[in-house]
Amino acid sequence: QVLLVESGGGLVQAGGSLRLSCAASGSIRSINAMGWYRQAPGNQRELVATITSGGSTNYADSVKGRFTISRDNTKNTVYLQMNSLKPEDTAVYYCNAEVVLVVLPGTLDYWGQGTQVTVSS
Repeated sequence: QVLLVESGGGLVQAGGSLRLSCAASGSIRSINAMGWYRQAPGNQRELVATITSGGSTNYADSVKGRFTISRDNTKNTVYLQMNSLKPEDTAVYYCNAEVVLVVLPGTLDYWGQGTQVTVSS
């Protein structure tokens, strides 16, 4: 019923920048929190950043000052601007959205398919 499509990943040198986008579509009444998570090989999925519908943000300590999360509620889209990238930022990045559906009460969590970010040293 809801699809999250990510874009913007790729290969970049250390110190470079990338911007990820994630657009939600489907039977959406509204979206509460949206966020980005990442998973490196051999590691668990970890939170990168989240943003509420009102614009309040939360960041992992490892990305504070380098990454910026934002959203466009009119487009049901969340962005992640990543600057000063480091090799340790290499991972698959996943978008997450807490969606209030049109046809069901309550909220459901949805995930994107993931987009690879590779930072070379």
